[in-house]
Amino acid sequence: MTKKLLLSAKEIDIILHRLACQLLESHLDFSDSVLIGLQPRGTFLANRLLELLRKEYKVKDIPFGLLDITFYRDDFRRGDKTLAASSTDITFLVEGKRVVLIDDVLYTGRSIRAALTAIQSFGRPREIELLTLIDRRFSRHLPIQPNYRGRQVDAINEEKVKVSWVENDGEDAVYLISQ
Repeated sequence: MTKKLLLSAKEIDIILHRLACQLLESHLDFSDSVLIGLQPRGTFLANRLLELLRKEYKVKDIPFGLLDITFYRDDFRRGDKTLAASSTDITFLVEGKRVVLIDDVLYTGRSIRAALTAIQSFGRPREIELLTLIDRRFSRHLPIQPNYRGRQVDAINEEKVKVSWVENDGEDAVYLISQ
């Protein structure tokens, strides 16, 4: 197994600032927008962006939530491994809002499809956008593309992209792992 560093902590920090600025350009004061991180791995990225927007760019009152998509996945009962659910923490309606779904890696698009179904439980959004740190663009099974992306990675299917966050893994880094 080989492990190649794709993004260092410094590069991730630069990308996070760029993504925050792109969100600001598109959503201004977030009065009509909400940020929703996808459980489990998208929550780290979503929390970092929320912190940047609040502290560095002084945006107040950004509606923020975490969405668990486990029971909406099309592979929920396929395979030997039981999927473990996380908690959903959305205390507001998304009715008529501009929703930004946030996940760390866009791979096949199936997780995003599940999120699109799950979010309907909280109302009918006016618009849904997707923000992802890594876009594995040649691996899509569904016609889903991010509105905001940190970096595009061309990886073959046997390769994995691993996003490490200091809060969970002790370091900020993105690796390409080959078998």
